[in-house]
Amino acid sequence: MIREIIKESLETCPIVKKGDYNYFVHPISDGLPLVEPDILKGIAKLIKDNFKTDVDKIVCIEAMGIHLATALSLELNIPFVVVRKRKYGLPGELAVHQTTGYSKGELYINAIDKDDSVLVIDDVASTGGTMVAVLEALTNNGVNIKEIVTVIDKDDGNKIVEEKTGFKLNSLMKVTMVDGKVKAEPLI
Repeated sequence: MIREIIKESLETCPIVKKGDYNYFVHPISDGLPLVEPDILKGIAKLIKDNFKTDVDKIVCIEAMGIHLATALSLELNIPFVVVRKRKYGLPGELAVHQTTGYSKGELYINAIDKDDSVLVIDDVASTGGTMVAVLEALTNNGVNIKEIVTVIDKDDGNKIVEEKTGFKLNSLMKVTMVDGKVKAEPLI
């Protein structure tokens, strides 16, 4: 049921252009129009039931990974940490340069220790730029990445991440743009 709700909501969401990039506006990826609690609970349950969740920490990427990590943290009773766009200067902070299809900048990782086992979650993999940068930083610092999940794999996002990092990226939905509209297919 939750798969069909997510699928339908993706296929009826608005599309906006950012240069040559087709950007879909959806509650999971943008918080618009509303992020419904039942969808978040359903996503957390799908992840719990289908992926490795025996980890020390959940790692999410600001901003749209936060609501997903919150729901998953509550479902699994595991703490989460946010990869932030702001530098705090805390001991052990990791700086990560990321480039996406429509932006670039620095991200910062705190509260992750060498040998931590983590599940990384984000909303969408599209160009793979953010996820690749985060996975490389975590790996280079001795973090044990047990699972990587996005709700949405847009176009070749998962493939790009897998080719660049060697990690399998799992998603709940595959999204492609067809004639200016979203076509969505459940992956689990």
